[in-house]
Amino acid sequence: MDQSHELELSKEEMKSYGYRVIDTIVEHFVTQNEKSPVAMASRKEMDAIFQEPIPEFPSDPKEVLDFVTKNVLPNSNIVSHPKSYSFVPGPSNYVSVMADTLATGFNIFSGGWAASPAAAELEIVSMNWLLKLFKFPSKKGGGIFTSGGSMANLTALVTARRQLCGDDFSKAIIYMSDQAHSSNVKAIRVIGFKKEQIRIIPTDGEFKMVINKLKNAISRDRLTDLQPFCIIANAGTTNTGTVDPLEQIAEICKNEKLWFHIDGAYGGAAMLSKKGSKALKGIEKADSLTIDPHKWLFQPYEMGCLLVRKSKWLRDTFVEKPEYLRDIEGNPSEINFYDHGIQLTRRFRALKFYMSMKTFGLEAFRKAVSYNIEIAEEVENLLRKSKQWEVVSSATLAIINFRYHPLHLDLSDEQLDTLNQEISKRVVESEESLLVTTVLNKQVVLRMCLINPRTTMVHIKETISSCENFAKQILEE
Repeated sequence: MDQSHELELSKEEMKSYGYRVIDTIVEHFVTQNEKSPVAMASRKEMDAIFQEPIPEFPSDPKEVLDFVTKNVLPNSNIVSHPKSYSFVPGPSNYVSVMADTLATGFNIFSGGWAASPAAAELEIVSMNWLLKLFKFPSKKGGGIFTSGGSMANLTALVTARRQLCGDDFSKAIIYMSDQAHSSNVKAIRVIGFKKEQIRIIPTDGEFKMVINKLKNAISRDRLTDLQPFCIIANAGTTNTGTVDPLEQIAEICKNEKLWFHIDGAYGGAAMLSKKGSKALKGIEKADSLTIDPHKWLFQPYEMGCLLVRKSKWLRDTFVEKPEYLRDIEGNPSEINFYDHGIQLTRRFRALKFYMSMKTFGLEAFRKAVSYNIEIAEEVENLLRKSKQWEVVSSATLAIINFRYHPLHLDLSDEQLDTLNQEISKRVVESEESLLVTTVLNKQVVLRMCLINPRTTMVHIKETISSCENFAKQILEE
């Protein structure tokens, strides 16, 4: 009898297949530093490899795996590579990868207590660790693991709107700096606010929100019968790692009775280091806080997190009671995390965070984050001693921005912009490093985000040397 509808392999086939997958992952971890971090291909090239009609009949599973190993994996950037400096790298760690494999292999549903008490309990335990780390209330506080910072910010803003505006938010106004992450603007649009309800507050020379401008904007809105209701502050911007004046903003929120949301998706994990903790002073005063473990807490994708001062806010915002869930409602201590956010079906994200923390210990994570901050400062010192480079934004929470600007040449801003853009282009095309640009003070600059604990000064010096060589070639052309 044909049993293909069961979608199964034999025990021996599964073991053989699984060993090959694990061998492939291990080989990647031990050799990734020797590979190129950059994968470049056109749509035409990818179509030529992958386009085909949906397969009607089975293929040999090992052949499918070989095809993926040969064509998919090499055509993806290695974001955990020590020379992947751009955007926000994803250093990851092997224990968490295996934890994700377990969670996926057992297909654990992490939405409600009844489906998996252990999964819910580990999320509670992990969340309590984070509440303590960020000095949030341990008994009343709460949170939820999300797919990433975008979903965490969205969840925070929905919660803030529900708590402070109710059903009518037509006059509500949200404030953020010109350095706020685009996910906040996207979230605001998704939940029904108009662009006229957003106030973009200018930043100062260090890219921090200007407090006086913020106060003036709030005053003007109150005088015109609008409803200021939320301030979004940055705890480590993506562009520069800058932290807004959190304590001053917290005081404004307290006096004006506004919701205080902090987007710490990038920089929040700096709390683990002494320098980072000092820079993030006041973060504990937020009503809601986004952090992204899949960034600077070295977890694989996807894993974001939202913390709130009162877990009750999440339940009040998201609880729904459909008939088909009535048999799995437990007592109040048995948390159903589908009541704390948007997703009903949720993967078991807590397991990788829990297992990696248990395996390596918090002290190892502290050392890694501290190392990242220190190496960025070392890079700044190196650049400042060179006649070829100009530091545009000082090393801040492991991010530094700089541009090629040789002292002996009288180049205009336009020429410098073109030069630095071309340097980045050629570095990336060489596939040696992933180093792209951003724009600060209307200047094109090179940006390094150094949160990979395996990145060394040797890697960085090699990349800077390549940049200098490309610059000389460009200037000679």
